[in-house]
Amino acid sequence: MIALLTGQIAQKSPDHIILDVNGVGYRVQIPFSTYYDLPEEGTVSLHIHTSVREDAIQLYGFRTSLEKSFFQLLLSVSGVGPRLARDILSNIQPAQLAQALGQGDIRMLSAVPGIGKKTAERLVLELKEKVGKLDLSSVVVPEPRQMPEDDLLEDVVSALLNLGYKEPQVRKVLAGLNPGSDASLEGVLKQALKSLMR
Repeated sequence: MIALLTGQIAQKSPDHIILDVNGVGYRVQIPFSTYYDLPEEGTVSLHIHTSVREDAIQLYGFRTSLEKSFFQLLLSVSGVGPRLARDILSNIQPAQLAQALGQGDIRMLSAVPGIGKKTAERLVLELKEKVGKLDLSSVVVPEPRQMPEDDLLEDVVSALLNLGYKEPQVRKVLAGLNPGSDASLEGVLKQALKSLMR
C-alpha cells in the first residue's frame, strides 16, 4: 500500500490533484482541508490512504497525518465509504469535526450531503470516544489565495457540485454572497458551505 507520496503538483483542483512523482502522475483525491493547505505549484508530500475496490484503486491524500487519521476514523463507521469520508472533511474542518462529534452535534453532521440523521447519529455514537484521543494541536488555518472572480466562482460551483450539492442550490447561495475582487477560493468556499449547511 502507498502511505506517502512526494512530488510536484502537476494539476490542482478542489477535489483532486495530479502529483508527478518521478515522471509518474498520480491522481489523488483530496478534501478541501488539504486543498486549502497546498501551494499552487511546487513539491509537496501527502499522506496517502489507498482504497482498493473490485473496479478501482483510488488514492486519497492529506496534507497532515491528522487529516488522514480523521479520514480513517470516518471509514471505520458502517455506511461511510472513502468518498463520503472525503466529503465530510471537505465540509467540516478537522477541529470542527472533532467538536461536532464530541458534542454530538447531529445537525452539523447531517448538513453534509449524503449524511442523514441516522448516519450522523452513528458517527457520533461510534467516534465520540475515539476522536478525543486525537491530537488537535497541529491544526493550522492556511492563508487564503486570491484568483480572478469569474474563475473563482466557477471553481466554487464545480467543487460544490462534486460534493453532491445541486446546481440551482449552489447558484442561489453564490448569488447571495458578495465575494469582491480580492476574494479567495478558500474564503468563498467556506462562506458557501456555511450558507448551505444552515
